[in-house]
Amino acid sequence: MVSLDNVTVSFSGTELFSGVSFLINPKERVGLVGKNGAGKTTILKLITGEQPASEGKVTIFEDCTVGYLPQQMRVTDTTSLVDETAKAFDEVLTLEAEIAKINEQLAVRTDYDSEDYENMLHRLNDATDRYHLLGGASRDADIERTLLGLGFRREEFSKPTSAFSGGWRMRIELAKLLLRHPSILLLDEPTNHLDIESIQWLENYLKEYSGSVLLISHDRAFLDNVTNRTIELSCGKLYDYKVPYSRFVELRAERREQQMAAFANQKRMIEKSEEFIERFRYKPTKSNQVQSRIKQLEKIERIEIDDEDTSVFNIKFPPAPRSGQIVAEIKEAGKSFGAHKVFSGANITIERGEKIAFVGRNGEGKTTLARMIIGELPASEGTIRLGANVNVGYYAQNQDDLMNGDFTVFDTLDKVAVGDIRTRLRDILGAFLFHGEDIDKKVKVLSGGERSRLAMARMMLEPRNLLVLDEPTNHMDMRSKDILKNALQKYDGTLILVSHDRDFLDGIVDKVYEFRDGGVKEYLGGIYYFLEKRQLESLHEVEIKQKEEPAISTTTTTSRGKEEYLQRKENEKEIRRIKNAITKVESDIERLEGEIAAWDTKLANPEEHGIDITDANVFATYNELKKQLDHQMHEWEKLNYELDIVTN
Repeated sequence: MVSLDNVTVSFSGTELFSGVSFLINPKERVGLVGKNGAGKTTILKLITGEQPASEGKVTIFEDCTVGYLPQQMRVTDTTSLVDETAKAFDEVLTLEAEIAKINEQLAVRTDYDSEDYENMLHRLNDATDRYHLLGGASRDADIERTLLGLGFRREEFSKPTSAFSGGWRMRIELAKLLLRHPSILLLDEPTNHLDIESIQWLENYLKEYSGSVLLISHDRAFLDNVTNRTIELSCGKLYDYKVPYSRFVELRAERREQQMAAFANQKRMIEKSEEFIERFRYKPTKSNQVQSRIKQLEKIERIEIDDEDTSVFNIKFPPAPRSGQIVAEIKEAGKSFGAHKVFSGANITIERGEKIAFVGRNGEGKTTLARMIIGELPASEGTIRLGANVNVGYYAQNQDDLMNGDFTVFDTLDKVAVGDIRTRLRDILGAFLFHGEDIDKKVKVLSGGERSRLAMARMMLEPRNLLVLDEPTNHMDMRSKDILKNALQKYDGTLILVSHDRDFLDGIVDKVYEFRDGGVKEYLGGIYYFLEKRQLESLHEVEIKQKEEPAISTTTTTSRGKEEYLQRKENEKEIRRIKNAITKVESDIERLEGEIAAWDTKLANPEEHGIDITDANVFATYNELKKQLDHQMHEWEKLNYELDIVTN
């Protein structure tokens, strides 16, 4: 479908990449990865024709149509949501008019044996086939399904596009692109403006898409769930792996080890050759050998290795000053803007050391509550109270606007850094992609993404015991996200994360609050536990809706009755499974409590029971039993929570 053959791109004499060749076949799902500035977006622009190649050839095969979603694009504001989305069917509407016109002509003509009549029949057949291929017969249903999948509500379909924020307007453009069904989709960071539910819908859509997909994304979970091939741009070269992203990471690590070994061998060889040349340069008897070594060095192709290796960075947040046990207490809180109620009835108690996530559709109040907690917005109802000695660090999506534009990148960090961390400022800046002369740039000349990364780097320097981070990874590549994630996992304070990045949240948060339909609901567990339960709840909601719908016909009623029966049987099976698991956990809890009680008796009178309290193994065994008990108690809570969801 698309072929790049030995392509090189240069800017002002400097090569971005060279000798790039690859072929995208029908129905392939390809992830394009690499550090920022490696040339990923340039590859997409080469395929669309927006960027010419300095050398080589880009070929789009016959009948291949290309659909491109850039990170930033201009969107129109002149019509309603549904009418703007319907523009994806411009060709369908043209075909519809042509088909109607041909049918009108055929209805009045009688020259059935003429060549012109036969040509009209052929054209009608071709137009009709194309019409159905483009989904003309089901376009209204397709528009509705796509808009709902991307997070729009039915009541918003008639809303003018000018009333939507930039992120939502990008979703409109994505909807139009998907509905056009091009042969190949080129998607540049498509998840940046989507919430978790919409990302999952898009994943499922792309898995079943009839064409090919080439996408750039820093969302590891999205790449793993969609792609089956990974192309990496590194050091101006292309590496092609026929595997999803996570497997690619493993293979790349193996490749890097091989490169490092080859680099070390080559370096030793070069050093020995240079030493030989220097030692015997002026000896006539060695002149032939010296010249041979010189020519050998001139011809050698030097091995390059990407110098940005994440393993060398081990950045941590400063130790959190101690706060009270209750960090924030939110009681029956709600927020309205005029007549529009965002959410109400929020009841959340955040304790010291907890790491929680705010998730849900855009516009449901995640950022609003975050700003209410830090005091930027007042509550319209209820109360929000911070605990004793709480020192808040807040990262907003416009955090970069709060920095002094006349400071350099280095000065921005140096002004707030204290203690030993000042000696590591260059490492920290390097972790967030500021290298060499970058650190001397003024903040005011940085791009939006660069300022956001700098703001996050600065936040890592200030001692805080409550961090509230609103979409902190939006402008970060995989490497920067991994460094930030590692730092947050080690952070010993309290954390509130507003994010749609599942892989980033996984392993950090242990409690999730979902903002949905004007309310806030708590889920005890990590992000994938929430997603699993949310899907289960959605099935339960579907079942309830089906029961409420009136019967339409005998056939429909019979089919629905069968579906309800199967759903009920599946529900009963799930209830039995959970109850059996609860019984087993309760048995384990009873056993562990008995063993701990026995140890308590022994430790109260160690001599009487022959216990050596100086033996470290004694307390290791005792503490391990308590740890197992805590784990089983947590499992018991989770299982009872699941049972409550399934049975209600």
